[in-house]
Order: sequence, then C-alpha cells, then structure tokens
Amino acid sequence: MPDPVSSIRNLGPASDAAYARAGITSAGMLREMGADAGYEALLRSGARPHFIAYYAMVMGLQGRPWNDCQGAEKTALRARFDAIKARVAAGGETPDAAIEAELDRIGTGVRR
Repeated sequence: MPDPVSSIRNLGPASDAAYARAGITSAGMLREMGADAGYEALLRSGARPHFIAYYAMVMGLQGRPWNDCQGAEKTALRARFDAIKARVAAGGETPDAAIEAELDRIGTGVRR
C-alpha cells in the first residue's frame, strides 16, 4: 500500500481526504506532480486557497518544518501561490466559480 499524503511532513490526516478529492491518493503521487501542480489540483477540486497550507506543503515536500519558510523564499512562494490562484480563477473550473456563473446566468449573482 502506498504511503498516504499525510506521511509528508507538515501534512495531517485531513490532508489525505482533501488531496484524495483532487485525485491525489498517495505521497508519491504528490511528489511526482510537484508542489504547484498538486496544490492547483487541490484548488480545482474545491478546496479554498490558504497560503500557509500551500507553503507548509512545499516545505514538507522538501522535508522541512512549515515555519522554516521566511524572507525572500516566502515572498517567492507567495508569488507562486498567487499565480496558482489566478490560473484556477481564470479557468473557472472550481465549484464556487460554477455556482457564481449560474447565479449570474439567472440574474441573481452579484454584479462586479
């Protein structure tokens, strides 16, 4: 049986279910995909973006504690995180985006 996602440092048991909803069912799958593709899949499955969860996962994949991320490295990770969120939002593939589009279509959505 493959190692669960929660076997990666900084990721707990709730990570197993969240990543499984994204089709990522093992630590090996997440490692093979890489941090950014894995997190993007997580967001596309409906998870809400959270910067600390993102960089904790990145640090975990490197075998580092989550709070080891500081300074310029943290700034660079924030830019990557923002780019992932923008890609997901532009694709309109998240459940929230689909609901908002339908509400707009029937005239009950919030006008931006």
